[in-house]
Amino acid sequence: MALAVVCVAVFVTTLDGLIVNIALPTLSIELGATNRQLQWIVDSYLLVFTGLLLAAGGLGDRFGRRAFLIGGLIIFGITSAYAGSVDTPNDLIIARALMGIGAAAIFPATLAIITNLFSDAKERATAIGIWSAVSGIGVAAGPITGGWLLERYWWGSVFYINIPVVIVAVIATLAYIPESKDRHVPRLDLRGLVLSIAGITALIFTIIEGPELGWLSAETLIGFAVSAGLIAAFVWWELRVDNPLLPVRIFENLRFTAASISVTAAFFALFGFVFLITQYFQLIRGYGPFEAGVRTLPVAFAIAGASVLSPMLVERIGTKLVVAGGLASMSTGFAWVSIASAETPYLEIVGQMILLGAGLGSTTAPATESIMGSLSVDKAGVGSAVNDTTRELGGTLGVAVVGSVFSSVYVGSLEDSAIVQTLPAEAREITEESVVGAGQVAQSLGADGALLVSQVSEAFLDGLGVACIVVAAVAAAGSLFALRYLPARAA
Repeated sequence: MALAVVCVAVFVTTLDGLIVNIALPTLSIELGATNRQLQWIVDSYLLVFTGLLLAAGGLGDRFGRRAFLIGGLIIFGITSAYAGSVDTPNDLIIARALMGIGAAAIFPATLAIITNLFSDAKERATAIGIWSAVSGIGVAAGPITGGWLLERYWWGSVFYINIPVVIVAVIATLAYIPESKDRHVPRLDLRGLVLSIAGITALIFTIIEGPELGWLSAETLIGFAVSAGLIAAFVWWELRVDNPLLPVRIFENLRFTAASISVTAAFFALFGFVFLITQYFQLIRGYGPFEAGVRTLPVAFAIAGASVLSPMLVERIGTKLVVAGGLASMSTGFAWVSIASAETPYLEIVGQMILLGAGLGSTTAPATESIMGSLSVDKAGVGSAVNDTTRELGGTLGVAVVGSVFSSVYVGSLEDSAIVQTLPAEAREITEESVVGAGQVAQSLGADGALLVSQVSEAFLDGLGVACIVVAAVAAAGSLFALRYLPARAA
């Protein structure tokens, strides 16, 4: 029952991380959000989530994992209600960031509770496989639930849906989950916390704003330099402080390090893909929100199935080959997606999604077990926080990098369009800022509107293709790293 409860808790954070993607075209219409603002609506949640995970894991170890889980659920429910009631893109970005605070308290507590409840290595691997499979279910439930709500209610309903799930999870947590904590946790490393949040924020901000400012502009180069300096300062401080937020030396354990990098690469690919594919289905293929959500089911089923089966496969051939093979499958899938067009048969897209989903499920469950199995039970919170940080950092970077590469290619392609160059300055700016905006401009052009829509679709597909090649390269690099450094078995 406790495993079921923590799966419900992790389900609601996964659901929200993906449900908003299906709403992106609607948010662009209803709130007038630009491509950059859409990236921030997704990434503000992930950014705060990622930045606070390490601190939340340590605090959960100190004050009690069940208490932190309940507190995180309550914060998540309240901020979800706020997100559903705002009326501007910038207010929604702030609301999503506040939701990230609750999610950061929930996620590491769930995995730490599992590690404490299941001391047997085989049982723990199975439980973590189920935990990972729930994430796969969330991949399906997010777009489908979001699409169903958007076609029947207003856009804020995609956030209000979290509230009943949170209420059920809080009651069940009180009923079924025992409290657990580490009685020897040192005091919180506040300086490390500040440096980690500042470094990650500076990096993500620079990547997202890069297309607007120019990749070689002084502002962008300074942003990368500042983020590199802050991250280096964080590592330097963590190596010297007595009570580090992140015990950097645990990365000397290659099982831990290679598994962490594998998870980062996998979620970089997943979140970057979901950010664009939901827009492809709605803006290029013309599907409604619910129809688009249903069409993402194959990737979710593949994730869930592979997450459950991969621990059994690990027993036969070892973690190394399963994780490396999973990332290779994802890389192949993305390379295949890069040639997609407006006429690509849906069955071909199904094949692509099965490759991606099976690859993700085969990567995350064994890699997560390797991370958690590398540490003692009393450090479950820290281990869970590191695992969750790698997931969310990968996802955050995936949305930022893929979104920025897409925007750069999209705008570059439109510069070669004769009809775009004849538009008034304001209309051209709207067209370059979002595909939805381009559609609204096309409606005012009469006969030339169809030509503009066609050229905007081509620019979108150009951006999608290049972004998928970037993601495929990241997944391939992760596969090679796992093949070289991830042990086949636990020592």
